[in-house]
Amino acid sequence: METKKYKDLVLKTESKDFDAISSRLKDKRALRLLHGSCGIATEAGELLDTMKKHIFYGKEIDTVNIVEEIGDLMWYSAILLDELGVEFEEVMEKNINKLKARYGDKFTETGANVRDLNKERKILES
Repeated sequence: METKKYKDLVLKTESKDFDAISSRLKDKRALRLLHGSCGIATEAGELLDTMKKHIFYGKEIDTVNIVEEIGDLMWYSAILLDELGVEFEEVMEKNINKLKARYGDKFTETGANVRDLNKERKILES
């Protein structure tokens, strides 16, 4: 496929209702959730960069930086949780309950590959 044709096809499916998008950007809740989400993506990239530099460039693993990035991830997570009215403890408990439903007492490749997403969703919604 030619790049111009690809670009033209992409642009046909781009969301272009800029009035509606602009309206949604005025929603404080959406902005806080966007802020937290963008921050988590950024900090996760920085954490991954530390490991890339170790694996591919031979640099020592910078554990101080890893802890810093985890702290930054928690900071952005706190913004998201505050906006959602949820505490860290609730998230941790639901996560463990979901993992127990998926794996039982220990990890298995089958559990990782054959998942009952409906069952997991019900746990997360409770």
